[in-house]
Amino acid sequence: MTEIKKVAVLGAGLMGSGIAAQIANAGYPVILLDIVPKDAG
Repeated sequence: MTEIKKVAVLGAGLMGSGIAAQIANAGYPVILLDIVPKDAG
């Protein structure tokens, strides 16, 4: 089986941030990515 080295979670809403937190608590490095709305900035 392949070893998991790092994890990316796409979507930083309620579900994505919760999943990212659980993975981080399990000891894996996590990258949490979300989109930036076109009218933001």
